[in-house]
Amino acid sequence: QVQLVESGGGLVQPGGSLRLSCAASGIIFRIYDMNWYRQAPGKQRELVATITSGGSANYVDSVQGRFTISRDNAKNTVYLQMNSLKPEDTAIYYCNALNTWSGRGYWGQGTQVTVSS
Repeated sequence: QVQLVESGGGLVQPGGSLRLSCAASGIIFRIYDMNWYRQAPGKQRELVATITSGGSANYVDSVQGRFTISRDNAKNTVYLQMNSLKPEDTAIYYCNALNTWSGRGYWGQGTQVTVSS
């Protein structure tokens, strides 16, 4: 079965850092685009960062320069390094895998990130 298992969320002070991990199984990881989304209470889910199967990364403007998405195909894992965290980054962060040829996508369970003093 397909599974995306996230880790690394938690509570951090403003200005701090967290590194989220998402380990995938049951898919040919190297051919999937990988994404991080987030959803704050009462708000719509937002695409935060994308890394394509070819390794090209893109970010929403609000995290540009602070967050870095990366992937390790040998470990079937995608990462989101989050630096200079702000209270407005507080949200549940979701890992997503997308096969752009088939349109098939999968979601992780979500991990809570709370930025507060």
